[in-house]
This record gives sequence, structure tokens and C-alpha cells, in this order.
Amino acid sequence: MAGTSAGKAETEGDEQATRRLTANEKLKYASLVVLVIQNASVILCIRYVRTIPGNRFFSTSAVVMVELVKLGTCLILILGQKRGNVKELAACLYNGMVVEYMDMLKMAVPSLIYTLQNNLQYVAISNLPAVTFQVMYQFKILTTALFSVLMLKKSLSWLQWVSLLILLTGIAIVQVTQEEERAGKDQAPGQIYLVGLMAVLVSCVSSGFAGVYFEKTLKGTSASVWLRNVQLGIFGTLLGLLAMWWKDGQDIGEKGFFFAYTPMVWCVIFNQALGGLLVAVVVKYADNILKAFAASLSIIISTVASVYLFGFIVDVYFVVGAGLVIGAVYLYSLPKVNPAASLTQEPESYNTKTIPKEKGS
Repeated sequence: MAGTSAGKAETEGDEQATRRLTANEKLKYASLVVLVIQNASVILCIRYVRTIPGNRFFSTSAVVMVELVKLGTCLILILGQKRGNVKELAACLYNGMVVEYMDMLKMAVPSLIYTLQNNLQYVAISNLPAVTFQVMYQFKILTTALFSVLMLKKSLSWLQWVSLLILLTGIAIVQVTQEEERAGKDQAPGQIYLVGLMAVLVSCVSSGFAGVYFEKTLKGTSASVWLRNVQLGIFGTLLGLLAMWWKDGQDIGEKGFFFAYTPMVWCVIFNQALGGLLVAVVVKYADNILKAFAASLSIIISTVASVYLFGFIVDVYFVVGAGLVIGAVYLYSLPKVNPAASLTQEPESYNTKTIPKEKGS
């Protein structure tokens, strides 16, 4: 009887493990589908709301709203973890912000960089075709890799170095092609290609540094991802308000914080906030190859949509350049195999990034 009971318990345990595995698989692919849609749609939506005729909303106020939405969402998620106990939520926040104030202050650095990055993205997308921005934004893979090597002493495989070289080649082809075609249909009056190009490059450098700094800061700490995002959100909101006052303070004082906000602008805000929180789910349940696949699909979807929505011109050079970028993203994400351990265990995916706040990005 004891053997029968043990066997039954083992069978039930195997069934529960199988159900958990199936649920995780479903969540993994569901989160990736949402990530593909989010990555493609947010760029297209920003491009649309920043180029349509009429009054323009203040991008600095939109950055603040994104931070507030993410901050509120993270607080709700932490409250859910505490089973709705407000006292436990307050104790958690007090511990994370007052008791461990040094860890809190460390979040000021990535918050400052992310605030700069979010504002630069609006500048870049306002001056570049949506799909051009999305292709060139993959340059952040290179900056993240370099900062990982310099700051975290990580090593890259020869395949990853080759993929970075391919990535640079593809971006260079796209950049040269788009510079020659910048007088095309998608280049609206008042847009400056060089300004957009510089904005996306600075955004990629800041993204790489902030992501690696965030990873280095998280090492050795026990705080949850959502608490870290609350800390980032507080600093991000304050810094975003400061940037808004410095850049658009007088105009916002005259026209109002929500000037020219339309339903589409609100869609952009909630979409950006979703992207920043979705990364945590994808990093937890998906591997690098599937994330690279999602990035590649987003570029393809953005290209097709840009042709129909903005009259974007696709030529053979752009196809070659974008194809190289997509291939490089895939190659870079392949597992880094340890020959000594390959006979005894499965290779682990090498990841140079951690859970960033935004983006996304």
C-alpha cells in the first residue's frame, strides 16, 4: 500500500509539473505575441501623432505620464503580491525607500538616463521614418554588449562579435540609403534627418549604459523587480517634470499639461507604459532567441505598415540592410555554448541585458 501511495503521489506531482510547464509555455508565447504587437505599434503610433497636421502635444508631458502610469501599475502589482494588505505595502515601500535609501539613490542614475532616452525617442521618431528608427535602434545591442564587457567584465563569443559586425554593416546600409532618400514621401516638412539620426544614436548609447548599470546595481540585492521599478518611477517622474519645466514650462503654463491630448496620444502613453512592464514578463518566461524573433517580426511589421500608412519607400538596399540587422539580432541571441559543459548539461543562453525599466526598448 505504501508503494502504491508513493507512486500515486509521484504521478500527481509529475502531472502538476507538466501543467505548470504548459502554463509557462503559453505565457511565454502569449507575452512574445503581445511584445511584437507593442514594439511595432508604439513606433507607428508615435510617428503618426507627431506628424499629423494640427496642434502637437508636449512630448515632455507624455514622458511624465508614462512614468506615472508605470509607477501606479507597479504599486498595484506589489499590493497584489501583498494580497491587498495596505500596511504591508506601506512597510515594503518604507523599507525600500527609507531603510535602504542608498539602494534607492542608486536608481537616480538610470532614471536620469532613461528620462533622457525617452525624450530623445520622441525627437528621433519625429524626424525619422518609423521603420528606419526601429532598424537603427537595434544599435543598442552593440552599446549594451560593449558596456557589459567594460563594466561587468563579460566575454562575448566569436559568433557574437561577428553578429555585431553584421549589425553595424546593416545599420550603415540603411542609414546611407535613407539619407539619400530623405526627400521621399515619408520626410514631412519641418523634419531634419540628421537631428533624428543623432537622437537615436544618443538614445542607443544611453540605453546600453543604463541597462548594464541597472544590472550591476541589482546584483546582490533582494528587492523585487516591481519595487525597483517603483524607485525608478519616482525618480523618473521627478526628472521628467524637471525636463518638462526646462523645455516646455512656459508653453505648458499657457496651454495646459494635457494640451492637444487625443485618444491616440493616450494610446501611445499606455502603449509605452505597457512596453516597459512587459519586458519583465518576457525576460522571465522567454529566452533570447524568441525575443530576437519578436524584434525581427516587429521590424517586418513596421516596414509593411509604413509603406501603406506613410508612403515609405522600400528599395533593395533597405531590404539588404534590414535583413542584415535582423540576421545579426538572431545570431547574437544564440546560446553561448561552453564546450567543457556541453556533454553534461544544456548550454545556457547568454544575455548581456537585464530587466530594463522601459523599453523596450
